[in-house]
Amino acid sequence: MNTTHPNTGIKNLKWLLVLAMTLAAFGLVACGGSDDSSSDSSTAEATASTETSTTAASSDAPGEIRIGYQLIPNGDAIVKNQGWLEEAFPDSTIKWVKFDSGGDVNTAIAAGSLDFGLAGSAPVSNGVSSGIEYKVPWIFDVIGDAESLVVKGDSGVTDVAGLDGKTIATPLASTAHFSLLTAIKNAGLEPSAVKIVDLEPDAILAAWTRGDIDGAYIWNPTLAELIKDGGEVIESSANLARQGALTADLAVVTNEFAEQYPAAVQTWVDTQNRAVELYRTDPQAAAKAIAAELSITPQEALEQTKGLEFLTAQEQAAPEYLGTEAAPGQLSAALQSTAEFLAELGQLEGQVQPQLYKDALAPQYVNAVTGG
Repeated sequence: MNTTHPNTGIKNLKWLLVLAMTLAAFGLVACGGSDDSSSDSSTAEATASTETSTTAASSDAPGEIRIGYQLIPNGDAIVKNQGWLEEAFPDSTIKWVKFDSGGDVNTAIAAGSLDFGLAGSAPVSNGVSSGIEYKVPWIFDVIGDAESLVVKGDSGVTDVAGLDGKTIATPLASTAHFSLLTAIKNAGLEPSAVKIVDLEPDAILAAWTRGDIDGAYIWNPTLAELIKDGGEVIESSANLARQGALTADLAVVTNEFAEQYPAAVQTWVDTQNRAVELYRTDPQAAAKAIAAELSITPQEALEQTKGLEFLTAQEQAAPEYLGTEAAPGQLSAALQSTAEFLAELGQLEGQVQPQLYKDALAPQYVNAVTGG
């Protein structure tokens, strides 16, 4: 009989934070950490295609800005590849640190190792609930088909109900994990009917190749690799969003950094908006920059971005997203409903407190871009 994988990553958050602090002391808190801005002369035309002033005075930024990123085909990869933050903060060292999941980003931020980070809406909901002191100034993307449940072509599974007794991998406490649990519940199954194993993207690909798992709920570019290897998609985050389970990749900035360097946060948001505008006006140049970061072809990058929805600052200021300071957007309701779902499953660290999710939104930055 199969049982769910123990949720040790959530249940033992305090232990993880102690471990993260220890690892941070040895420079090991992130997977594949890098101080490299990854700019690429082959995509110089992308920089020239959007002329937006993002230069900040050195007095408005610290000597080092620490950014946790993930290999996801969105605007953050463009900003990193083009070196726009390095341009904007000439007197600061931009330290890019790679992570495999939002749960790891939460751990690093709680340990004081990052200023900015990229995490899915499920880990952010958990982080806010558990008291991590950060806010959401930007939505990297609204997740669609780029994050899906894929099974092996010879597994005999054709729908989520067919997962009974199967082994499915996903990164613990990620948006994919939340979506997998939602799909299982919607199909009328108990979570215990499926053996859920906690694996990061690279480990999922290896486990798939070895035949250790029947499927995975994961995002691109790993998702694309599984599909190439004969995987069949049986559920997607786009479909779950239509059923009310919206997920997104969110930016978080620590309260301490935002209070000390508000102008630097504004500049950071400006560069992210610049990346979305580049994608809208010159998707080929955007795809070229993303491809360089993800080690895939520009055509693959372009295909993978189609599974995500990118929003400009003006669009993010709408009521259904970040909204305004006077009227926080509906993203807070999405974070709360995610927290309620995780609490129902016993996987929420902390308590559901509606005001926390409203307070976690920082719409003033996107409002400033649009003059609001």
